[in-house]
Amino acid sequence: MPRREKIHYKVLEKAKRLVKNGQVEPLNNGRFNVVGDHGTYNVVETPEGDLACNCPGYRYKGSCSHSTAVKMITGRLNIR
Repeated sequence: MPRREKIHYKVLEKAKRLVKNGQVEPLNNGRFNVVGDHGTYNVVETPEGDLACNCPGYRYKGSCSHSTAVKMITGRLNIR
């Protein structure tokens, strides 16, 4: 069973905007470029199947709008 993830409202809204504006670019081998407000960040699939981003927010909190946007376009995030 997939684990449930609690996502902050602001992160979710920003991720929706990134997807809507076409700012998520699939590359290959589980890699994505995401054009954020402060630069372009790399989101990659880890060997464990999780997603990781190289932005400061992800390094600090373990989650960010960039990785959330990738989860949205890849069907990994079920929004209720």
